Amino acid sequence: MPTDDSLSIAEVSARTGLTRDTLRWYEAEGLIPAVPRTSAGVRRYDDATVRMIDLLVRLRRTGMPVAHMRDFVTMVAQGARTHGRRMRLLEDHREEIESRIRELVDDLGAVDAKIAHYRRLIDAGLDCTEQQITDPDELADQSRTGDSPTDDSH
Repeated sequence: MPTDDSLSIAEVSARTGLTRDTLRWYEAEGLIPAVPRTSAGVRRYDDATVRMIDLLVRLRRTGMPVAHMRDFVTMVAQGARTHGRRMRLLEDHREEIESRIRELVDDLGAVDAKIAHYRRLIDAGLDCTEQQITDPDELADQSRTGDSPTDDSH
């Protein structure tokens, strides 16, 4: 039976950012244990389940495959004897995250370089072939950052 400090599916959805359907799917897929229900059949999530959902959201957001998440949850259910295996799974995932971060930092550097390139062209009044722009309308359009030729609000 649910306790007074348990949360409804709407509260868990708001807290985690997952839709109600996704929370039901997590339960159906065995990613979280069966959620206790009130006598009226309303799901009530206890603190331990909500903490597991919070972790699963982070694991998924960082790219962990659902199969690995399921393995992790299965190991949690097996108790302390799986601490080492859980730690290894998380360490492997951490390495994947670090690798993705390095790639993202490199990608961000490329985007920053391209922004600097366009800033330099605009500041110097140059076209893409590094030639001076002489047309006043083209020069005026060059520095526009909006979505349309007349929108300079972005």
